[in-house]
Amino acid sequence: MKISTILDQIDLGALVLPEFQRGYVWNREQVRGLMDSLYRGHPVGSLLTWLTSTENATHRGEGPVQPGSVRLLLDGQQRITTLYGIIRGQAPPFFEGNTATFTGLHFNFATESFEFYAPIRMAQDPRWISVTDLMQKGIGDFIQTIYDNPDLASNRSDYTDRLNRVAYIKDLELHAEDVTGEDKTVDVVVDIFNRVNSAGTRLSKGDLALAKVCASWPDARTEMRGKLNHWKVAGFNFKLEWLLRCVNSILTGQALFPAMAHVSPSEFQRGLTRSEQRVDYLLNLVSSRLGLDHDRVLGSRYSFPLMVRYLEKRGGTISDPKERDELLFWYIHTLLWGRYSGSTETVLNQDLQTIEQIDGGLTRLIEGLSRNRGDLKVNPGDFSGSSIGARFYPLLYMLTRVHHAKDWDTGIELSNHMLGSKSRLHLHHIFPKSLLYKSGYQRQQVNALANFTFLTQDTNIRVSNRDPAEYIPEFISKHPGVIESHWIPMEPELWKLENYRDFLEARRELLAKAADDFLGGLLAGTVPDMVSSVMVMDSPVEDDTPIAIDEEEQTLLDANIWVIDQGLPEGEMSYELCDAITGDAIAILDLAWPDGLQEGYSQPVALMIDESKEVRESASKAGYRYYTDLDSFKDYVVGQILAVQQEAAD
Repeated sequence: MKISTILDQIDLGALVLPEFQRGYVWNREQVRGLMDSLYRGHPVGSLLTWLTSTENATHRGEGPVQPGSVRLLLDGQQRITTLYGIIRGQAPPFFEGNTATFTGLHFNFATESFEFYAPIRMAQDPRWISVTDLMQKGIGDFIQTIYDNPDLASNRSDYTDRLNRVAYIKDLELHAEDVTGEDKTVDVVVDIFNRVNSAGTRLSKGDLALAKVCASWPDARTEMRGKLNHWKVAGFNFKLEWLLRCVNSILTGQALFPAMAHVSPSEFQRGLTRSEQRVDYLLNLVSSRLGLDHDRVLGSRYSFPLMVRYLEKRGGTISDPKERDELLFWYIHTLLWGRYSGSTETVLNQDLQTIEQIDGGLTRLIEGLSRNRGDLKVNPGDFSGSSIGARFYPLLYMLTRVHHAKDWDTGIELSNHMLGSKSRLHLHHIFPKSLLYKSGYQRQQVNALANFTFLTQDTNIRVSNRDPAEYIPEFISKHPGVIESHWIPMEPELWKLENYRDFLEARRELLAKAADDFLGGLLAGTVPDMVSSVMVMDSPVEDDTPIAIDEEEQTLLDANIWVIDQGLPEGEMSYELCDAITGDAIAILDLAWPDGLQEGYSQPVALMIDESKEVRESASKAGYRYYTDLDSFKDYVVGQILAVQQEAAD
C-alpha cells in the first residue's frame, strides 16, 4: 500500500489507532533515521492492521471512522505518525505526544542529509529545504531556485534527482498485513500486538485490562483520567494503573487484573464511581486524622486498593472510631515497612483474601504485619535515614500534626492550621545546612531525618540559617514549651555545632518514643480527634509550592518541569528504589524515571544531586543511567532522547 494511500485512509477514518495503543514516543533521531532509510530505499518494516467491523473498533482520537469495517493499526504507529506529521504538516487525529519531534525536518540536496531546522546554519543556505513544504508544494519552486542560482546550476541534474527522490517517498509502497476473522477478539489481537512488539513497547497487565474495558466502553480511559485530575487538583497524584487496581479490588476482591475478564461495562462504571467515592473518603480520613494532607507525605499508595475494598464491604464508611483507627494503624505500618514495595500483586492479593471475611479482618492484617516484621515497634534507628524520600519522613510530618507541636514564633499549635497546599508546613533544618556543610558534614548527614522539623513559612524564613545555640534560647524565652513540642533535646550542649551527632542520636530517641506512644494509642482507640475537621478533598490546591524548597530541591523541580516541557513524562521525586523480592528500601533517588524517558525504548534514568557513592552504585546495579548535575542530564535528554542537534553558535 502506498504511503500516500495510508495517509488518505487515516483522513477518511478507514485506518485508526486502537485505544490500547500508547502515545507517540519516537525522538528526532528516529525520525531522521526513518526518512533517510526511505530516501535511500532501505527496508523500514511492514505494517500490521486488524480488520474488523466498525462497531468493534474502539479507537483513539476524535477523527471520523469509516462505517462498515475499519483497520486498526497494530504495528507501525510510530512510523505512520511520523510520515503523517511530515507529509501533512500536522499530527494525525489519534496523536498523543510531542509534535516538535517531527516538525521542522529539512533536507540538504547537496549533502543528502536530513536535519531539523537550525536558523543560523540554514536560513541563508538555499541547499536546505523544508521536507514538509516539498511534500505539499511539489518540487517546481525548489528546482527553479536551483536553476536561478549560478552556484547550484552546475549540479542541477543531481539536485533535481535528489529532490524527486524525497518527494517520491510518499509514493513508496509499505507492506501491510491484515489480521482478520471472527475469532480475532480484543484479547487475541492484544496478544498479537504484544508478540509483534516484543522488542519494543509491550502492554503491561494494566494496559491489557484497560484495553478490554475500552473495547466495550470507549470512554473508560477519559473517565478515569477525569478522576485522576480530580485528585490532582486536591494535591494528590495517582497513576491510571493504580486507579484500575482500585476498581478491580472493589469489583472482584482481587489484585490481579485477569479477574476483570468478565466485568461488564456497566459494572466497571459502577466500580469506577465507587472507587472515586472510597478514595475521597480515605484521603479525607488520612488528611484530617493523621495530617497527611498532600502528595509528598502520602505513602503506601498500594494499600488503597485494599482499603477501598474494606470500605466497600462496610458500605462506604466506618462508623466505629476504634475500627477506623485500627485501619489507620495498619495503613501507617504498611507505609513504614514498605508492605507493597516489592511483589505488589502477590502481597496485595494475599491481604485482600485476609479481609474477605470482614469481621476480624483488620486484626488479621495487623497480626500478619507483626509476624512479618517480628514486631511493629518504632526504634530510634528507624529515624537514622535521610532525605524527604525516606519512609519515616511522612511519620515525622504526621507527628508534627497530631502531637500538638507548636510554631516557634507564634506559639500556635501547628495542627490548628488548615490542611491543603496553601497552608502546608515548611521543612526546617534545625541545624542549618550552610553551617553543617562548612563544618565538613556530607549531604546524608546534613539531611538526616532527625535534623528536620516543620514550621510555618513565616517562622521558617525568620529562623533562616541561624545557629540553634543562638535561636533556640530566644524561642524558649518567648514561648516556653514550643521547642520541646518538636522533640528537640533540651540540653544546651546538644545545640552546639560540635555536638551535632549527639544531638541527632538524642532526638531519634525522642522521636521514636513519640511515634510509639501515638501508634499505640491509635491501636488502643485512645487518641482523641485532634488534627482538623477540614476535608482536604474540599480544598483545591491553589499553588504548587512544595513543603520544602532549597537550592537542590529547586534544581530537581526545575529539571522535572523542563522535561515535561519537552513533551516527556514527569519524573518521580524522591523515588524509593526497592529490592524487587523483599521490598526493602535500597536507596532514595532524587528524581527518577523508572520506566525511562521513552517508555519501552530507553533505560531507567535518574538525576541525583550530590548523592553518596553507595546510592550511585545502587542505582547503577538496578539498571539506571544516572546523572549528578543538571547540565549533563539535559545533554542526555537533548542529545539521545530528543536527538536535537545543537548549533555551534549555541
